[in-house]
Amino acid sequence: MAEPYRLTASQALGLMKKGDLTVEDYAKSLLARIKARDEEVKAWVYLDPDFVLEQARKLDAIPADQRGPLHGVAVGVKDVILTKDMPTRHNSGIYADTPAPLVDAAPIITLRAAGALIFGKTTTTEFASTSDGGPSCNPHDKNRTPGGSSSGSGAAVGDYQVPIGLGTQTGGSTIRPGSFNGIYAFKPTWGAISREGLAQYSMTCDTLGLYARSAEDLELLSSVFQLADDEPVPAEPFAIKGSKIAFCKSPVWAKAGPGTQKAWETAKALLTQQGATVEEIELPEDFAKIKQWHSQVLAGEGRTSFLGNYLLGKDKMHKMLHGHVENSSKLSRKAQLESYDGCARLRPVWDDIASKYDAVFTPSVTGEAPLGIGNTGDASFCSMWTILQVPCLNIPGFAGENGMPIGLTLVGPRYHDLHVLHAGKAIGDVFEKEGGWEMKLF
Repeated sequence: MAEPYRLTASQALGLMKKGDLTVEDYAKSLLARIKARDEEVKAWVYLDPDFVLEQARKLDAIPADQRGPLHGVAVGVKDVILTKDMPTRHNSGIYADTPAPLVDAAPIITLRAAGALIFGKTTTTEFASTSDGGPSCNPHDKNRTPGGSSSGSGAAVGDYQVPIGLGTQTGGSTIRPGSFNGIYAFKPTWGAISREGLAQYSMTCDTLGLYARSAEDLELLSSVFQLADDEPVPAEPFAIKGSKIAFCKSPVWAKAGPGTQKAWETAKALLTQQGATVEEIELPEDFAKIKQWHSQVLAGEGRTSFLGNYLLGKDKMHKMLHGHVENSSKLSRKAQLESYDGCARLRPVWDDIASKYDAVFTPSVTGEAPLGIGNTGDASFCSMWTILQVPCLNIPGFAGENGMPIGLTLVGPRYHDLHVLHAGKAIGDVFEKEGGWEMKLF
């Protein structure tokens, strides 16, 4: 058997169900991995090994017929998601000495009820709202960023420290770290998973994000969170042969670097070789306005989201957040409404376009993770899909010019989450085997 820390959630769960692995031994293996790697990766802001083992022993004591579908599966939690037994500080000086209330966010309640082992809190940018990076490093190259704002969760999963990580996405905070760390990252349809108890930046965009090293694990999580499509997903694997797959460069394609461009062409060739009909599509002109609309929605909603903390401790907040509250961009209410209405008008347009294909791909990132950890990278390719509120799945498998991982994003119509995961599982197998990059053990 492989070292337990190397197992995916589904693999570990299978062994624990058979009695071949205890939750305590599994947790000890993960903790040893973290101890060996944390000095370099720096993914955690709160981790109490003794408490983790105490919770693991309690899970082991539960009778087999009373165990949940995630029994013993370790989950890292981004430090903007409330937990009742671990401090939540939002990477903010305001909460450095007085953490946020000790209660569970709605997704944590669901995970605990399913038997998950909530492992610890992972790093984030301040209130998951800035691009200032650090201290976390990319596990594939400590001189590069793991992305953000869900930095620690992406790095921890990418480094085999936990099999599942929770992030959030308002712009590209789940998909971008997924690509940079070479793992699967899923942003479900907006509202499909409750965001109660998550730090708020934008009510229109904020969405829980999920990290794993296999699509199978994301399917497991989709069942726990009771994601549902109107049309049932077939039990058999998605058939690439005979499928119709679109590639959408999106209005910001000019930002695509050589690594993303190579991944793009490689993916098209691989799917064509598998028997899919592949075509590139262009969006109607109005979609080019979404980048500005997204910025204006964030500026407008940030005024209200950060007001309380601004009044509580302005001197301890990032200056970008000052700008939101003070409306330094001079955003008018008219412009804010135009942004809301424009995006709302285009959502059903996108749903109609996407429904004509079995899968649609778009870039995840401009390229591989940039050098330096001071900035989390460019989220240009993600923000449009976030404000369109559609399901997005980063699929790893490609390598950039410096050998760092690059993924592509599979997007679908709203509330077609299970279909996106179903297609992504089959296509991910092809990308991982033939795309030119593979997960390595450090």
